[in-house]
Amino acid sequence: MPWVLALLALSTGCGAPPGLATPDAQPSTTGSPTAAPTRTPAATPSTVPSVPPLRTPSATPDAGLVATPCRNGPTGQRIVQLLHGRAGVLPPSVRVQVRTGPLCAADWQYTVLEVTGHEELQVVTRGRPTAPELVTAGTDVCTIEVRATGPTGIRTLACDAGPVVGPGA
Repeated sequence: MPWVLALLALSTGCGAPPGLATPDAQPSTTGSPTAAPTRTPAATPSTVPSVPPLRTPSATPDAGLVATPCRNGPTGQRIVQLLHGRAGVLPPSVRVQVRTGPLCAADWQYTVLEVTGHEELQVVTRGRPTAPELVTAGTDVCTIEVRATGPTGIRTLACDAGPVVGPGA
């Protein structure tokens, strides 16, 4: 049992490390003393910072991202006239009513027409509102030209929605 006494002597002979013997004891230092950092209370602002006013976003930089109702034309009637007239898509005797649009994205337009006695007709045009040019018309207007050169808003309507399914299908 001499080893127990040796262990006991070692553990009690060392004592507590400096600064832990008593709570108010100061640790001994060697070397140059360093000044304790002084804390100054944080400055309180004299005024409450103001929140900047909310700004209403202006027109999007790329008007072709989303198709929206055409503000400056063409009108639905102008699209119908194009299809009855020089485009020759519809005979003059067929009755047509605008169901959707025209919706514009950049200088392209998308319109859906109800054609009496036939399936709905999707129409994609482009160009000036007073003189739109026919790109394509039909029940599936997701053509190569629309996919390759049409603005995102028109491609979304013409290609992502899929072909129009007529009554009884």
